[in-house]
Amino acid sequence: MSVPHSDPAIRQTGSGRADLLVFEVVSKIRRSDIETMAKTVDAAMDVHDRIDILLLFTDFEGVTLGALFDGEAMQVGLRSNTHVRRYAVVGAPAVAEAMIRLFDPVSPVDARTFDLDQLAEARTWVDSGSDTRPG
Repeated sequence: MSVPHSDPAIRQTGSGRADLLVFEVVSKIRRSDIETMAKTVDAAMDVHDRIDILLLFTDFEGVTLGALFDGEAMQVGLRSNTHVRRYAVVGAPAVAEAMIRLFDPVSPVDARTFDLDQLAEARTWVDSGSDTRPG
């Protein structure tokens, strides 16, 4: 029997830019983690017309069904289509990487995946795109 995590699985880290959100995934993602992340993204979109997101998977252990189908997170995800410029995912699990590559051609968000050892390149890419998409 596994012991439930008491620490958040998704941690926000400093980015040095008010319009860049950096999140690190460090364990199994639960509904509460997704809801906290969604609230943070939603609040940033309220303040900034356009934002960038960098998501770093350092110790991903999966995701609960509740997190996958959270209504609040889905609503924020839809809203992000008009507010997120660049979305970099570093160390993504294979299924997440496949989804990003599948939907990137039809998504208004400029999304890209990077291997875990390419964090510096991901940050450079995110930082270089602040004016690449129409607002």
